[in-house]
Amino acid sequence: MAVYALTGFSLVSLLSFGYLSWDWMKPSLVADVATDPMEKSLPPTFTRPPHIIFILTDDQGYHDIGYHGSDIQTPTLDRLAAEGVKLENYYIQPICTPSRSQLITGRYQIHTGLQHSIIRPRQPNCLPLDQVTLPQKLQEAGYSTHMVGKWHLGFYKKECLPTRRGFDTFLGSLTGNVDYYTYDNCDGPGVCGYDLHEGEDVAWDQSGKYSTFLYAQRVSKILASHSPKEPIFIYVAFQAVHTPLQSPKEYIYRYRSMGNVARRKYAAMVTCMDEAVKNITWALKKYGYYDNSVIVFSTDNGGQTFSGGSNWPLRGRKGTYWEGGVRGIGFVHSPLIKRKRRTSWALVHITDWYPTLVSLARGNLSNVQGLDGYDVWPSISEGKESPRTEILHNIDPLYNHAKYGSLEDGFGIWNTAVQASIRVGEWKLLTGDPGYSDWIPPQTLTNFPGSWWNLERLTDGLRKSMWLFNITADPYERYDLSEQRPDVVRTLLMRLVHYNRTAIPVRYPAENPRAHPDFNGGAWGPWASEDDGEEWEGGWEPLKSRNKKKKKCKICKLRSFFRKLNTRLMSNRI
Repeated sequence: MAVYALTGFSLVSLLSFGYLSWDWMKPSLVADVATDPMEKSLPPTFTRPPHIIFILTDDQGYHDIGYHGSDIQTPTLDRLAAEGVKLENYYIQPICTPSRSQLITGRYQIHTGLQHSIIRPRQPNCLPLDQVTLPQKLQEAGYSTHMVGKWHLGFYKKECLPTRRGFDTFLGSLTGNVDYYTYDNCDGPGVCGYDLHEGEDVAWDQSGKYSTFLYAQRVSKILASHSPKEPIFIYVAFQAVHTPLQSPKEYIYRYRSMGNVARRKYAAMVTCMDEAVKNITWALKKYGYYDNSVIVFSTDNGGQTFSGGSNWPLRGRKGTYWEGGVRGIGFVHSPLIKRKRRTSWALVHITDWYPTLVSLARGNLSNVQGLDGYDVWPSISEGKESPRTEILHNIDPLYNHAKYGSLEDGFGIWNTAVQASIRVGEWKLLTGDPGYSDWIPPQTLTNFPGSWWNLERLTDGLRKSMWLFNITADPYERYDLSEQRPDVVRTLLMRLVHYNRTAIPVRYPAENPRAHPDFNGGAWGPWASEDDGEEWEGGWEPLKSRNKKKKKCKICKLRSFFRKLNTRLMSNRI
């Protein structure tokens, strides 16, 4: 039997705060808002394709929204979710690039070659060019398509840029994280560059503007200049609330009572993002789009707990295949929903948005083969059963193999040293090294980084490489049933084998020195021509940088600190 150790907390103290007594199905935390029954029976009629606004936040934890019992104020998101449909069985990927690639293609990452890690700034890699993207399908259906925010799907060639992958306009960053004001991004000591782009040009003139505000203002400008009589798709990929932890001071002041500085800044960023969503919603109403609109809200992965995020009461964090890494916040708000003001427990995955939104747009999916997503609009709008019964969280053959895994442990079916995870019905199987596995109650975040040792830790299973959970009965992943239910384990291992046979080779090329911003005028951007291969050799002289003064890489120092902290933490995990 598993032995649990609570460091810095007693079981009584947790119960007194109400955390361990939280019933997953308890209506008070994910409640249906009372409404007139006639309202549910009189849905609007689709007279023309709806306007689609897809809002994706970065590193927002599962616990970090008001209606999940958070101490962070999110009144706009709470109201939109309450008046729409909350998705409480919604799954995403554990890190940035995989979630974005699956949203844009409707395919699992094993089917795009992006099953390992993220696309890094200096890699000659991007979303495969043979993939027909979601915005391209919407363009075919007559939509005007716009992207605002973080791309993170590669940019080494111009053909990889958002404006070449289906978006009419783009304002945002190409890399994974930038300074919220200066838009600088450092990919190592001395490897720093500017990353804010307008279309295919560097947007030097926008430096100094807080990105969350800048992106919301751009959405309003797009809506003001477009006709609500013509369908529009806007993909708003906020940088918030990814590190670095930066927010206008007036938002931080609201949380001055929080003892943890990281949590305080993080909370301010979440609330600031909430107000940006409020401004976008207001613009939809002001310019005549709202009555024929569908707003989808999604997080991209679990919260990074050592950067202020919280996934409580779920296990794990960003970058892991525990529920804290892959269960997302999601909801849909629209006057077009037939059964509003309710919570849906239909199984939904981020790949499902591709066919769902293309179908809503009356687009053509008959010529798109091999989608892993399903049209879940009937489940969302009408409360019908989800067509999805399983989710491949991932198979990553390049991730460090678990020390104690073997083919023998996998009944000769699967090598349990390989990092993989799958959900079939109510069952979830993990093999290999799923990542950091603790539960971190939000109230333990009192000091940074010392608060990290105030957590609940599983102290047995140090030599395991396979876990099985009944997620319906045990959503917090506390009771491993792999030894009690070998029959279920065998079934799910066979499903992993099935998916693995369909996987394409991993695309994870070596970094290219030509990508250095010093060779590209001081900014991150495409460096390879259409004819260039992925391997590059030769000498290059740096182009004259716009900013002659060498910039200090503050982000690099922060990353170095986090790496050292993570090493300490990982040495204590399963």
